[in-house]
Amino acid sequence: MYLRTSRRRNKDGSVTEYYQLAHNERHPETRKPVARIVHNFGRADQLDRDELVRLCRSIARVCDVEVIDRLAQGEGECASDALAGDIKLIGTLGLGPVVVIEALWKRLGIGEVLREKLHKRKRALEYERALLAMTANRLCEPESKLGVWDRWLSKVYLPSCEGLLLRQMYEAMDFLYAEASAVEEAVFFHTADLLNLGSLNPNCLILLLFLGRSSGLYMI
Repeated sequence: MYLRTSRRRNKDGSVTEYYQLAHNERHPETRKPVARIVHNFGRADQLDRDELVRLCRSIARVCDVEVIDRLAQGEGECASDALAGDIKLIGTLGLGPVVVIEALWKRLGIGEVLREKLHKRKRALEYERALLAMTANRLCEPESKLGVWDRWLSKVYLPSCEGLLLRQMYEAMDFLYAEASAVEEAVFFHTADLLNLGSLNPNCLILLLFLGRSSGLYMI
């Protein structure tokens, strides 16, 4: 059982988020995991935070753990004092690492290669964004595919990944598994410059080291 975030795109282009208590069940025919909603908490921007805190504390008592409310009275006053005027802190998003990861994703040609493979197989281009999201998550704060879609994406600034569906996460991994060798080869040739002699200084000397693990043989 987990707290699920669902998103709905409005006609004006804005996105509304909702919080729901859910747990996964396997579909009797497809055997794929399907989320079953146990309780709706309503819109994220109209969330009754105290209700969730009370739920956390009631669960914590049963599990014999402690819940620390960082926005409780003492800490909340300190946080609000740092803001000018009547400015209210609504939320924060992680920015730095995901911006760097997305830039490297583009520079190394990974996204381009994936989109080319997807186009040839007539698969949804959203799979490339799903793979970017899961890769960025693995480098920042590893979660499951469900965790990336349901929790992590709402905590970072990756606008190109908004609107992804949970099934696209699973289907993207199936696609990558089938195309792994081709993708690895394409990315390698896109990035490898070691033996591109035309781009090297003619005075540079290239040393190739071959190591035989079993015999301990070294060759240059």
